[in-house]
Amino acid sequence: MTEKLLSPLRTRPWPERWLTRVLGAGVATAAYVVCVPSGSVPVPVPTADEAFGGGGLVLAVILVLLAGYFGRRDDLAWPLLLVAVPPAVQMYVSFESEQPLAWAFATLVIAAGALVAATVGRCFRPRGVEDSIDGVLCAAASSGAGSVGAGRAVPRAPG
Repeated sequence: MTEKLLSPLRTRPWPERWLTRVLGAGVATAAYVVCVPSGSVPVPVPTADEAFGGGGLVLAVILVLLAGYFGRRDDLAWPLLLVAVPPAVQMYVSFESEQPLAWAFATLVIAAGALVAATVGRCFRPRGVEDSIDGVLCAAASSGAGSVGAGRAVPRAPG
């Protein structure tokens, strides 16, 4: 069961792959509907008469975990489409073009968070599964040094 939940989606049959993606988009949609009251901004906007509730924070945690999960299992563009797009579309519809700057800012924050979480999730893939560039990025991050070749001896040409 764990192998099915954590294996790369490109190795799974297409009905399972697409069902997983649709369920992920559904979870992102449901998280927005549950965590953000209708017509409100999910980012803290300082006003004197309203206090910011924990709904935006819960939404952020759910979306980050979901993006990390899909980042580990799928290609890098899918978490952006599955995690960031459904809340952005719901915000656009609920704001009714009254707050375009708040919508743009919230969409940018959600998309950036989804990409960062997906990239971190890709570092937790098994080594035999990752793409060639992922190995370079994750090796540099895990070595603690700033360069990819840190800790390796580079042979010099005689002379």
